[in-house]
Order: sequence, then structure tokens, then C-alpha cells
Amino acid sequence: MPTVINLPALGESVSEGTVVRWLKAVGDTVAFEEPLLEVATDKVDTEIPSPVAGRIVEITVGEDQTVPVGAQLGLIAAEGDGSTEASPGPAPEALSAVAPEGDVKSAAAGGRPVGTFVTPLVRRLAAEHGIDLDTVEGTGMNGRVRKQDVLDVVARRQVDHRHRPDQASPTPGAVIAPASGRSPVVAAEAPEPPRLPAPVSPETPELALGEGRRERLTPRRKVIAARMVESLQTSAQLTSVVEVDVTSIYRQREAVKERFAAQHGAGLSYLPFFAKAALEGLREYPILNASIDMAAGEVIYHGHEHLAIAVDTPGGLLTPVIRNAGDLTVTGLARNIADLADRARTNRISPDELSGGTFTLTNTGSRGSLFDTPIINQPQAAILGTGAVVKRVTVIDDPELGETIAVRRMVYLALSYDHRLVDGADAARYLTWVAARLEGGSIQL
Repeated sequence: MPTVINLPALGESVSEGTVVRWLKAVGDTVAFEEPLLEVATDKVDTEIPSPVAGRIVEITVGEDQTVPVGAQLGLIAAEGDGSTEASPGPAPEALSAVAPEGDVKSAAAGGRPVGTFVTPLVRRLAAEHGIDLDTVEGTGMNGRVRKQDVLDVVARRQVDHRHRPDQASPTPGAVIAPASGRSPVVAAEAPEPPRLPAPVSPETPELALGEGRRERLTPRRKVIAARMVESLQTSAQLTSVVEVDVTSIYRQREAVKERFAAQHGAGLSYLPFFAKAALEGLREYPILNASIDMAAGEVIYHGHEHLAIAVDTPGGLLTPVIRNAGDLTVTGLARNIADLADRARTNRISPDELSGGTFTLTNTGSRGSLFDTPIINQPQAAILGTGAVVKRVTVIDDPELGETIAVRRMVYLALSYDHRLVDGADAARYLTWVAARLEGGSIQL
């Protein structure tokens, strides 16, 4: 009997997942725990491994489809099962059972073998533009046709039309001269003029060909978009900014960073210093490490500092959490930040590590931004943004020289806070305390 590929539980708060892409096609042989497909949830993107060694005999859920945890994604005939023996090719009746809406491409002259997987999105896009998928050169795995391959064909058609506006369309049945290395193609019935998919709403004008393109929002981007809007609609948000002289931190870091990297296997950036000062400040001003329950009319003061760190990943923003971060040293924070950031960027973070934060730190300066106005990570009361550390000529009070001009390392700290709970004076006091901590000299590693 074939083994079922199920969508596994991916965290306590995860109830469903969306198939991003299949890494294997029907008929492919796979090893035990070899990645089969990528799935996106509202927390993370992850690869689903094969539960057994064998051959894929059915793909039940196509790309861009969302299913609940536990749903069947496909079937694998395990090694030793007679059904894994290769056959000349599935019959037409079998193709309809592999995936819905004709997701498995049939064999045709000049096309790929029977069984090559094509998503419903790609098939619909090709149909809308009158494109025969058997004439499209796929750039995906095993020659699979991707959405971008179809869009490239549409773009080439438009270019050809612009360069040869006076030439009539080929007569149905006529042989079209192929590009180098390609087989001749017989023209099908004349399709409608090329057009992009219909606009998503009446207010969104349809793009003319050559002016741009449409891409479907990824599941993670949909979640990010919804939560950002929800945050702004939930709380009254303001941002306060201070400028901080971190020359002392700069000198401390320069003196130990090479030895630190060799000893701990992680770089020593400014971020763990900022994190340490910010966490110490939360204990001085606990209103910044709180949440408001409007329904109950209560303020929840958290008894711990669970620090969420904003991480820029290829798939979008993630905020993994360092639990009990207030108890850690700069060294401990540096190691935890490096570990979480690496696993978040390589899809090895667990969903449970992305929840439970009580305060968030976002390092917008890592990409050169001087400062930002970050949006609060609900239901937290505040988020601290750290800008780029830059050299700036400034006036300082020297004990011997008095006021003098010097080159200093400066940074902006931007605190966005929930004005329902935190007053501007509270925010200013917190920022001033953190700034003084950073400017005051050495912070113990």
C-alpha cells in the first residue's frame, strides 16, 4: 500500500499550510527524509521530508493550495512495493488522478514526458494567453514550466508584435519557423490578443504588457501585511527618537571582536550591546515591557523579558524570540541572535520560537537606514529600532578642553510605543536611560 504524505503539525499555533512548490514530480524516486515540497504557514516556510524511500505515485495538493494540518498531500509507493515498478507512462485516466485541474501535463510532440507537473496557476495563465505549454521551455526542476516561463513567452510575443506590426498572425495549421535548436511548431487556432490576468479589483487598473507584471502574494507576505495593518488599527502609535554617542561601545567592540569571533563562533556587532541596554531599561521602566487588555481594563506587566528580534529573510520579516533575554550577558545575546537569525533565514526556525515576545528590537541600521518608525508587534507596548552607526563631527565637552569638535560614532534609537498605555514622557525617560547606559562606558561582555 502506498504511504500517505501528510501535512505534519508545525507548531502549537499552526492549523494550516499552503503548498509553495513541489521539489519532486510524480514518478520521481526519493530517499527517506529527502525534501519533497515546501510549505508556508503564518509562521514559517518549511520543507516536508519523505516519510519513506520509494517513488511518488500521486500529488494530491497542488501549488498555492491551502490545507489543514493532517491533510493528505500525496502518495509514495515504498521500496519493495510492486507499484513502484516503472511503466511506459500513466494512462490518460491516471493523469486526472495525479492532481486536480489537469495539473499533470500530457505528452505531445516536442513536449516533456508524461507526468511533468504543472501547477493550476501556470495552466490557467497559459490558457488565458493562448500558449501551448508543450512549446514552452521550462526552467524549473526536471524541465517543469514555471509561471515566469509563461510570462517570458508573453513578453517575447509583445516584442515581436511591436517589431513586426505589419505582419499578419500565422494561419492556423501553418508551420512557424523555430528558434535555434527548437522543433518547428504548428500554429494553433489564433488566440485572443495577449493580456495579463484580470485585475484583482475594479480599482486596480490592468497593466499593459511591457509596463510591469503581477505576482501572487506569498502566504508569509499576506500574514505580514495583515498584521501590520491590524497593529496600526489596534493601538495609537507614536515614535520618539534620540541620538546616542556610542564611541565607547565602538572602542570596546574593536578591542575584542576578533577574539570574540574565534572563541564563540559568532560575530560581535553593535546589536547585542543595544539589546543589553534596552533590556536593562525595561526593568527600570516596566511600562515598556507590558501589554494592555482594553476589554478587562487592565495592564499586564510581564515578569520576564522575552526579546523578539526582527530578522530580514528572503521570504520576508520574521521575529524569533529569545526567552528570558534579560538574564543574558552581551555574549549570550550575541550567540542567541546569531543562532536565531541563521535558522530563520534558512527555514530551520520552529513556529513556537516565533511567538511569546514581550518587547521587540529591530536593527534597521543593518541595511544603512539612519532611523525608522517601526510598527509595534502586537500585543506588545513598544518596539525599539536601532539605526546605522555612523561617524559624525560633533561638539563634545572635554574635561580639559571644554567644548571641542571631535569625530564620534553616533546612532539614532527610535522607539515606537502604544500611546494608549505609554505616555510620551515615559518613552523619553526610557530612551534617555538607554542612551546614558550606552554612552556611559563599558558594558560587561
